[in-house]
Amino acid sequence: MADPDTSPAAPAAPAQPAGPAPLTGVTLGVTAIALALGTFMQVLDSTIANVSINTISGNLGVSTSQGTWVITSFAVANGVSVPLTGWLMGRYGVVKTFVVSVLLFTIASFLCGISWSLTSLIGFRLLQGLVSGPMIPGSQALLIMIFPPHKRGTALAIWSMTTLVAPICGPILGGYISDNIAWPWIFLINVPVGLICAFFCWRPLASRETPTRKVPIDTTGFMLLLIWVGALQVMLDTGKEADWFNSPAIVVELVIAIVGFIAWVIWELGEKHPIVDLSLFKSKNFALGTLAFCLGYAVFFGSNLLQPLWLQTRMGYIATWAGLVAAPSGVVAVILTPFAARLMQKVDARWTASVSMAAFALSFFMRSEFTPDVDFKALVWPMLVQGVAMSTFFLSMVTISLNGIAPHQLPSASGLSNFSRITAGSFAASLVTTIWDRSESLHQTRLAETMGSNDPAWLAAVERMQAVGLSHAQAVGAATSQVVNQAYLLATVDFFRASAWLAVLLIPCIWLTNKAMSGGGAPPPAD
Repeated sequence: MADPDTSPAAPAAPAQPAGPAPLTGVTLGVTAIALALGTFMQVLDSTIANVSINTISGNLGVSTSQGTWVITSFAVANGVSVPLTGWLMGRYGVVKTFVVSVLLFTIASFLCGISWSLTSLIGFRLLQGLVSGPMIPGSQALLIMIFPPHKRGTALAIWSMTTLVAPICGPILGGYISDNIAWPWIFLINVPVGLICAFFCWRPLASRETPTRKVPIDTTGFMLLLIWVGALQVMLDTGKEADWFNSPAIVVELVIAIVGFIAWVIWELGEKHPIVDLSLFKSKNFALGTLAFCLGYAVFFGSNLLQPLWLQTRMGYIATWAGLVAAPSGVVAVILTPFAARLMQKVDARWTASVSMAAFALSFFMRSEFTPDVDFKALVWPMLVQGVAMSTFFLSMVTISLNGIAPHQLPSASGLSNFSRITAGSFAASLVTTIWDRSESLHQTRLAETMGSNDPAWLAAVERMQAVGLSHAQAVGAATSQVVNQAYLLATVDFFRASAWLAVLLIPCIWLTNKAMSGGGAPPPAD
């Protein structure tokens, strides 16, 4: 459920000393809506597939764990593209970079919609993630540019609301489309939206391009980044099917990831113009804040993937209703975020970050109490609590991470923070289904040992099913299915309980940082 404050969410364009006058009237309104659509579309695509994994997997004839590659491929590609954003905007200008990114994203969305296999869909999702990097920071930078200085708060409010509304709409829209139309349309709906966004942004903004300059690009650093992140992601995505380290391919991928990571760190530390400025981790606030941000986001992202998967595969929910269960958290976040932003101008961000972690922990603890007969109301209450956490989590963690960073390093620091967060989310999505299935196998074994074929409870369950007309074989199958469902329930509550404790343990980590105050602003998207 992957990403705004006083600094941009990713490397922004160079400042214009004497730029063109702000837009006015209808042109301002139309352009602002078009820019907001760009943000909305990108954030939507990071969540819209969450409730559709079961449908996509079934349609393409693959397992649900393989289906999660549709999410992880987009997330990791989007993450590694973020460090390039600053260079692209400086080299080609914010307007061109944003509009081209939107058009390429639209083309990639169309290709996702016409995918003929899981391999083709993953390939096109990788492309979609790679070209989407400049969309969120570009839309934010351009919104600020077209509004007069005294209305830039309005610009950030528009931008912020789109980043919070999109995660609400994603699961609901994805669920409805999967249930009532066909899953390819969760991607094809981007085509008209993308074309409208590109047209209404380029027309008034083409003559307002930001200054460009020829700046060097760290090609070697970027390629090493692609290699180690890609190898690690492939290892995590394919490990379960390949029996992990019993497979030579998995071992090779791990070695490539480790060697690639070490080579990347050595290169970046010695590069004059690194693609990622690792020296930022010398700051205690940035290092600890980013660590807490990544771990908190990984748990949040993993839970947003696991819950709809469990509801659809084991609880009989259709995708639409699984999406409706998730929606309340976004609604609460939208309502509370403006108040949280004002509060953070007066309160140390460590307090609001602690509140968000405590709310996450409470939400996970509530979910760890789920039972086989849990109803819709009981499913929604923890999501309302999670909405409270979301309203302060992103802004608080970014404020802590960027506290004390020199102004000229803010774009790099913000980009590195987002890269780390998005990548952590993609890794978490890969690991969640493996952890879930392994935990289920353990619980199923224990249940089978407890309920043997001669166990009175087992025999009674089989007899009850035979009494309603099932044959002995059918009754045994139905009883076995109930045991499997119970095992998955136990695995689910185990995951939420562990997530709750991790959220609690992150609170002391937050208080190891220095005091940080926010100047207000918009939070990064909760993708």
